[in-house]
Amino acid sequence: MTSAKESAPGQPATALRELLELLRRGAPVEQFTRPAGDARAAGAGPAEQALVEEATRVALDIRRTLDQHRRREAELTALFDTAGDLAALRDLDAVLRAIVHRARMLLGTDIAYMTLNDPAVGDTFMRVTDGSVSAAFQQLRLGMGEGLGGLVAQTARPYASADYRTDDRFRHTDTIDNGVREEGLRGILGVPLRVGTRVIGVLYAADRAVRDFAPDAVALLSSLADHAAVAIDSARLLEETRAALVELGVATETARARSEAVRLAAETHDRLTRLVLRGGDVADVAREVAALLGGSLVVHDADGAELARVGPDPVVPPAPALDASRSGGRAVAADGVWVCAVLAGPELLGSITLGGRGDLPDSERRLFERAGLVTALLLLLRRSIAHAEDRVRGELLGDLLAPAAPGRVRDTGSQTLRARKLGVDLTRPHALVVLHCDAALRSRLATEAARHARARDGLAGLHQGHVVLLAPTDSPGPLARALAAELGQALGTPVTAGSAGPAAGPDGLPGTYAEALRCLEALHALGHTGDGAGLPDLGFLGVLLGDRADVGAYVERVLGPVIAYDTQRGTELIRTLEAYFAQGASLARTKDALHLHVNTVVQRLDRVRQILGEDWNSPAGALEVQLALRILRLAAARPRPVPGPSMPHSPATPYPTSK
Repeated sequence: MTSAKESAPGQPATALRELLELLRRGAPVEQFTRPAGDARAAGAGPAEQALVEEATRVALDIRRTLDQHRRREAELTALFDTAGDLAALRDLDAVLRAIVHRARMLLGTDIAYMTLNDPAVGDTFMRVTDGSVSAAFQQLRLGMGEGLGGLVAQTARPYASADYRTDDRFRHTDTIDNGVREEGLRGILGVPLRVGTRVIGVLYAADRAVRDFAPDAVALLSSLADHAAVAIDSARLLEETRAALVELGVATETARARSEAVRLAAETHDRLTRLVLRGGDVADVAREVAALLGGSLVVHDADGAELARVGPDPVVPPAPALDASRSGGRAVAADGVWVCAVLAGPELLGSITLGGRGDLPDSERRLFERAGLVTALLLLLRRSIAHAEDRVRGELLGDLLAPAAPGRVRDTGSQTLRARKLGVDLTRPHALVVLHCDAALRSRLATEAARHARARDGLAGLHQGHVVLLAPTDSPGPLARALAAELGQALGTPVTAGSAGPAAGPDGLPGTYAEALRCLEALHALGHTGDGAGLPDLGFLGVLLGDRADVGAYVERVLGPVIAYDTQRGTELIRTLEAYFAQGASLARTKDALHLHVNTVVQRLDRVRQILGEDWNSPAGALEVQLALRILRLAAARPRPVPGPSMPHSPATPYPTSK
């Protein structure tokens, strides 16, 4: 007993030292009750025990004060750190994540998150989360006034709920409640993010257990929310500044590019203008443009004929690209080339094709299109010159075809001289072709005929309402057939061509024109629209229509091979044919008339078939053969005239008579 009493006076000092040690170590609250228990166990008196308990209360107060100071220091540190983040604002997302994370750490909550308002939709959406485990919660969108956050965003005031699930102060929705339930949240605190008087979002701190949020927590979260609002608004201003700088840079670059394009266009215009004024043609323009654009270039006319080429390989413009350029009036890229239609209003004059350039800047594309404009001017100029020349050629052709007035002599000398100045030599044999198509296309036919005439060193024009072409050749039939095919393809409609000739010198041209016109009329009468032919190609009809009936040539054309066969082999095929037609094409009567076996007659007629062709005995072929046989018999029965222009066969090749 005495030892206990003796030790009692030392217990308060021991307890005080232990309490101070606990304060120094920052021990948990429950350890501060241990010194008072030790004093009671040691038998301290009431006064000493009261002293120890009072010291314990003071120590706990001091601990709480220290905790508050520490928490305040941590809050200030967090705010200073946040201010530092804002000062060095580089990544808005990183700053917002740091603010949300600090809110969670400082308030000691299970989760912190931030929503931002979407003015376009009229709601708020989840921007940043820290501690969230629910994907559905992380994708929530809250309408204005919905849930705790929607109410904060709408009223711009902080709200707290110790247990949101059972709190009926807020307007609950299935979407929000399901997200909150999946995340497991109970206590929620939300404060507005304000820029001036405008609310741009909400900052939250939430626990998965019921919790009452003290005013200090509301104040701290509000401070962090203010910092977050500043960060967001600063980022917006910085982004607007950057966008303005980018736009300014783009505008500056655009102005520079346009200035350069204007300079290049002016320089190109001057170069092309000087080129044209010096008398340059399409080929000169093509070379200049190819040098400026650094590629190969080909110019075609409206028919696809190549007018000029700069580069090793010919390039044909793709038809879809040419159509697109023609309809849009701009250069079009297709199949690795650029195509620009050469237009005069809606009329297609030709095309320019640029190769070796994968892409063209706007300035170079405009240069390419300007080249198309200059080419159009040159082609129009060339066409105007050609039209003037065609009028001169047409006038000369009209004078050549017009018959001399009664009592007057044709001035063929001046006509020959005029023709020579146009590159036409009238001393050569010339064939004359009269062309016909639909009346609506007659002007186009005249233009195409003039182009073909220039290519053949001839003349073309309108005479007495007909399109007429004069060309140097001694084969009028092949010329007519070629023109009918080529012009028909160019116009897309049948063109009929009747020809006559050849004529040597201007004197025979009026008569040759009359024969060609009769040939054309005969082609139409026979249903040969769209074909070309000369009078000899019409058989005996040509003999009847021609002014210079060359019956010898007709017989030679129809029966010449058979006559030659008889002459060379001593056969009697001509005599057999005469008997065959005289007996009405009857084999039985023919063999009696010739005193031959029927098989011999059949063999001779088969030989004729082999010589003349399968259709020799058709109605039209038989008519031609019979007429030639009668002319042959008539020529053999009368005295042979002296050979002349109307009888081209010489005495060395008389018509054989029947044996």
